[in-house]
Amino acid sequence: MIRISVWDRGLSDSYLRLVTQLGADAIDFGSDTSFPGVSEQGYPDLDQLLQIKKKIHSWGLEINRVTLPNITEKFIQDQPGGEVELENTAKALRAFAEAGCPIARQRFAGDTFPQLMTRYRSVHRGGYRSRGESRHLTPGNPDTPTIEQLETWWDRFCQVYQTLVPIAEETGIRLAIHPSDVPNPDTPLGGLGFHRVIDAFPSRSVGYLYCCGTRAEAGGSAIVMDEINNYGRKGRIFMVHLRNVRGSLATADGFEEVLLDDGDMNMFNIVHELDRVRFDGCLNADHIPSLEGDQDHLSQGLSYSIGYIKALLAALAASRD
Repeated sequence: MIRISVWDRGLSDSYLRLVTQLGADAIDFGSDTSFPGVSEQGYPDLDQLLQIKKKIHSWGLEINRVTLPNITEKFIQDQPGGEVELENTAKALRAFAEAGCPIARQRFAGDTFPQLMTRYRSVHRGGYRSRGESRHLTPGNPDTPTIEQLETWWDRFCQVYQTLVPIAEETGIRLAIHPSDVPNPDTPLGGLGFHRVIDAFPSRSVGYLYCCGTRAEAGGSAIVMDEINNYGRKGRIFMVHLRNVRGSLATADGFEEVLLDDGDMNMFNIVHELDRVRFDGCLNADHIPSLEGDQDHLSQGLSYSIGYIKALLAALAASRD
């Protein structure tokens, strides 16, 4: 059954009460420092992790996805001390698995080329604002990594996964990788690079945190539908970031993020395709724009997003009858 997850946002009682009232099912932790111990020793403290899990469970919620300690340029560039990052992320994966967390994401430095893009705040219906990115507006001709640099990045990525995948297989936790955002051509986890992950690591413990918005940035809804069919029928989509956009690098040399009903993609078609390939993970409406009346927890935008996803799931259920 498809479920709904939301960001942790600090896990205050008021926030957990809000998302429980709205009907969320699970919590996603997008930061590597969300858990005590990471900043101090490089990996989470298991006892405190279990206390956080207990608090989440007390509200009828589950942990859906956690984020492992970041792999930084220190490791990618094989600098002194870089190997400690790999040791810490392996320890973190074991701790998360022991705590019963189902999905872990590993972040990698250098998987995007931010120098190619100019970010701005786009304005949409009623004045709500969201992230826009344009390659056309970027002055000059910024450098992109060389083939040799990209190959080095991939080699270091493989070293990390060669360490983590056996742990995932042993413990039952699943490793999910997010696509490059922005997915400029030749980004390591853009279109072709994203495909390479399950080719290089065919373990059933390896799959995707599939981001509809990020992949639509590359070329629109056709790419998203094709990739859901490809990865989904192989059982490699572990969770989904449900995000809508206008434009793409292919059509406009840029894009703007928008509310779920306000972009180029038909989100019901997306959810229907996920159902068709028997996806049974969580949908997370990430990058929610702030709406009129929002307070600290973006309550209006969150209410809109969860309500919209619930309407999609209801329409999906009705279509099966």
